Amino acid sequence: MLPSINISLRSLRPAVVVACLGLLVACGQPDQSVTRNTPPDPHEKFNRKVHNFNRGLDRAIIRPAGKGYSSAIPDDIETMIGRFAFNLSIPSAVVNNILQGNMRGAFQDTARFAVNTTVGLGGFFDPASELSMPSPTDADFGQTLYVWGVPTGNYGEVPFLGPGTDRRMAGRLVDLFTNPLSYVLPDPERYYGTGAALGARLSDRARYSDTIDSVLYESEDSYAATRSLYLQNRRFRLDGGRSDSYQDPYDELYGVTSEETNNAASDQ
Repeated sequence: MLPSINISLRSLRPAVVVACLGLLVACGQPDQSVTRNTPPDPHEKFNRKVHNFNRGLDRAIIRPAGKGYSSAIPDDIETMIGRFAFNLSIPSAVVNNILQGNMRGAFQDTARFAVNTTVGLGGFFDPASELSMPSPTDADFGQTLYVWGVPTGNYGEVPFLGPGTDRRMAGRLVDLFTNPLSYVLPDPERYYGTGAALGARLSDRARYSDTIDSVLYESEDSYAATRSLYLQNRRFRLDGGRSDSYQDPYDELYGVTSEETNNAASDQ
């Protein structure tokens, strides 16, 4: 009789990451005919269909859920939940800063996480900002791939997740496994971040409702507008800044974590 085999998802995570990196190295040859600022969109016809699906999803579920959540939760509590969710994402940023060779950013993020987790009661409060500590880097694996020289690839739109590029989508996949908290927190604590991150995303949808609605429902070509603003926003982040001018309504809303999907927390 063959011996029984019991392989947990957690034990497979390193292998999945290695496989993803191998795929990127094998396929990631830059297209010299495309500039850094204009990733190609060879599947635009299909992407537009996905965009229409995502827009319908936003109209039917995400937008009303965001408004309902924001109306039902007191503003102070809503802010605290957002802080808690973001604090849980910082260890992943620390890992990515180390991979990028940005040890200063890794140290600063670690210090912020330590202060807000202890003095800030798990991140519900933000004493780090009150102490004028450096702003968090919010680094992700898509940025890490950018630093490593992996090309942008094609632009696309994915059901539920929204816009992105090949590099960003690969980064999102690896980000599912880069948060150390997902390995050390026991049940059910590791799932607290999932709920908090979902709440934070709904808060963002309500907070930036006017801007998002103008892009999705008032622009002449919502697909082209979404693509342009997404790429501008992502490029700004890759260059070291953070932009609040456009918040992607789908970005990580459904990618927030559980044991399989990470604790919450372009050019692309």
